[in-house]
Amino acid sequence: MGSLPPSGEPRPAPLSIWRNRAFVMVFASYSASNLGNTFHSIALNLWVLQTTGSAKLMSMVLITHLVSSLLFGSIAGTLADRIDRRRLMWISDLARFVLVGLIALGMVVPGIPFYAILLLTALVSVIGTFRTPAFQASLIEIVGKSGVTPAVAAMTVSDNLTRIGGFAAGGIAIAAFGGAIAVAIDALTFLLSAILLLLAGRFPYREQGASSGSRPTFRADFVEGFQAVWRNGFIRSIVLSLPLVNFFFLSTFMLIQVLAVQVWQASPLVFGLLEACIPLGYVLGSVAIMKWNDRLRYRGRWILGSVLLIGPCFMAISLMTSAPPALPIVLLVGLLFSFSTTIISIALRVGIAPELQGRVFGVVGMLTSVAPPIGLAAFSALSDAFGPALIIGWSGAAMLAAGLLAIVLMKQLRAFH
Repeated sequence: MGSLPPSGEPRPAPLSIWRNRAFVMVFASYSASNLGNTFHSIALNLWVLQTTGSAKLMSMVLITHLVSSLLFGSIAGTLADRIDRRRLMWISDLARFVLVGLIALGMVVPGIPFYAILLLTALVSVIGTFRTPAFQASLIEIVGKSGVTPAVAAMTVSDNLTRIGGFAAGGIAIAAFGGAIAVAIDALTFLLSAILLLLAGRFPYREQGASSGSRPTFRADFVEGFQAVWRNGFIRSIVLSLPLVNFFFLSTFMLIQVLAVQVWQASPLVFGLLEACIPLGYVLGSVAIMKWNDRLRYRGRWILGSVLLIGPCFMAISLMTSAPPALPIVLLVGLLFSFSTTIISIALRVGIAPELQGRVFGVVGMLTSVAPPIGLAAFSALSDAFGPALIIGWSGAAMLAAGLLAIVLMKQLRAFH
């Protein structure tokens, strides 16, 4: 690194991702699709509560999304490694445009049973499961290894902003226009995403078996994906780390919210600031990664160090007696969470062969979709029994122990540059 080409002239700087037309279009498509997902979630959940008044029926919608990721994540990842990923993405967006449009229509047609809406929602979720690994695995094809870090950081910033905006816009749209119109607007975001993908042009894609003239069966590719996760220490470390971090982080942050209300009795303003600290810290961390891309070394150590430091932060928060002193620590937790998860996403793309990435992202998506709900259920029950402060403290201690074990045992991840 840093060497000069034979001519002795300085090596040209890599092309900015923002001058890469395909990336700009895919970035816009991702933002639109993510906004649609978030908008769809809040709009549909609010509509179910307003029209049926049943929390049970709303929970069925949430369970549908969870089961879809669990059952189809690995299958979707395998398919993303076998066919043109861009095609899989825009077909998925067009299909969701049609299905969400049908959901909007079902909301206004008298006599449509709720379970018909639920079936359409399940299909939307399943199709979305097929889009995710195709998008995740295609990024390195679009920007190359040199552009992965700023591209992932930019996606992370967009992810947070569109989620916040989607929840707010969904609530406003339902209040202003009603559930059916809100969901119809949501359908248009998927159509916009598909159009942007078509404008992006073809991605560089090498079909498996093209060089040898042979093509593995779907079953062989499916099995190979799990074998790669199990046998490769680097991949295994990442696949275990990301769900574990999400498990502790999301569950513990939920308890911090409970602590703020029940124990600290935070005012609405302070509670709002507390809520904003995590996404703000996450965005700041992502911007820092994007800005210091060329200076960032020993990225595996950044991942493991960030995981390690989140634990003591949680322990410190559990000892607080009021909300204001906890705000900077919560902000730091958001920044550390960004450094761990964002750099893990970079490692997945840079350290794993492109032809395997769909399957690996499929497994990661499956595990990360299951871990947070399990954590939320367990931590909620423990909080009711022992109080939120104690469980936050024990969660921090568990994260500290997990971070220390990861530093010792995950040698391949620790050595990632």
